[in-house]
Amino acid sequence: MSLPEMFANRVKKNARHLGKWAKREAVTCWRVYDKDIPELPVTVDTYDGALVINDYRIDPTDQAWLDALAEAARTALEAKDVFIKRRERLTDRREGHQYERIAKENEFRIVHEGGKKFRVNLGDYVDTGLFLDHRITRARVAAEPGTSLLNLFAYTGAFSVHAAAAGKATTSVDLSNTYTDWARTNLELNNLQGEIVVGDVREFLTAARRGGRRWDVAIVDPPTFSNSKRMDYTWDIQRDHAILLDDVAAVADIIWFSTNRQRFKLEYDRGVVTDETHATTPPDFRGKPHRAYRITHK
Repeated sequence: MSLPEMFANRVKKNARHLGKWAKREAVTCWRVYDKDIPELPVTVDTYDGALVINDYRIDPTDQAWLDALAEAARTALEAKDVFIKRRERLTDRREGHQYERIAKENEFRIVHEGGKKFRVNLGDYVDTGLFLDHRITRARVAAEPGTSLLNLFAYTGAFSVHAAAAGKATTSVDLSNTYTDWARTNLELNNLQGEIVVGDVREFLTAARRGGRRWDVAIVDPPTFSNSKRMDYTWDIQRDHAILLDDVAAVADIIWFSTNRQRFKLEYDRGVVTDETHATTPPDFRGKPHRAYRITHK
């Protein structure tokens, strides 16, 4: 059996098994294949029937190989639309690499997660606007006690949507006009409202502390690295996360902190810290797609 045939069989088997779970959970966007076969290091995500294939090969030289897998997935799942993304290594440490625009196809779709609607773009960016591995994390954060949420590095506001739907007043902070506008759209899709702030997280936290503002819960999901021209400093999550968490602790009672850096080591021992990585990894993902921690200071 050829590798594309093995791939098609695994994709079809996974879709049959996970599809039942997704239907029960009211989820229309989920991971069908997560590098299950070592010789085929790609992922396949379905967004309400449209497929997004991510290629993780370090030195991709054979486009025909990837095209064959894409066609195998299309046939196995009877998909009409297939989008292929290459996950390049960040050798030049570029800021916001995963968020950079790579096309102008405007492939916007509306997908559903647990009764909430989200706008995704399947063609224009490496990432689609919704991190599927944080599905459980979003629900856990929304279920925390209290009436307010601070969403830092908010991206397209998915955490804010879940929290607002649970009755929390939300504040979403991100440096990008594009993504804060997108967050506003996601809230409006669900007939929800929330405070949207375009700005640097560090500056926002300084101003919030001086102004005596507080939130019951904060979600902190920063980039691994950033050297944006709109910032007067560089950000490295391993080097800088403890200082950031101290700043967040000054304005929030409960902190959820997450990163997708695989070799990340939490160096923060203030408050009560619990590792929620396993508990927040959904059944459609293999391994540890992210690291997640819950921190309390009371």
